[in-house]
Amino acid sequence: MAKNPLGKSREVENPYAIFSVPFENGEWEVRILKTYKLAANEIDDPFARWFTFARSPMTFGSWEGGDQYRKEILENFSLKFTSEEFRNAYQNDPEIQQLIKRARL
Repeated sequence: MAKNPLGKSREVENPYAIFSVPFENGEWEVRILKTYKLAANEIDDPFARWFTFARSPMTFGSWEGGDQYRKEILENFSLKFTSEEFRNAYQNDPEIQQLIKRARL
């Protein structure tokens, strides 16, 4: 069985990826700190989840952590940053590759 290269939790200052969306009076930012499955196993799983920390004007700038569905993040947020590990892990994922191209990362 292959090991998940994004399966080790990172600190909020050093995420695997950052997604964001404009929000009233600011921005909603989601940082990916861990994934639970190999990227290839997430594609067909609508319940694939990532461990994230997020902040928005509603959190008054503080971080709140927890799991979020990958699908909800990809459908509602724009990609802002990716680590080399994230790009390598998702190199065969067409949905994430499209986001990377759109973000010009």
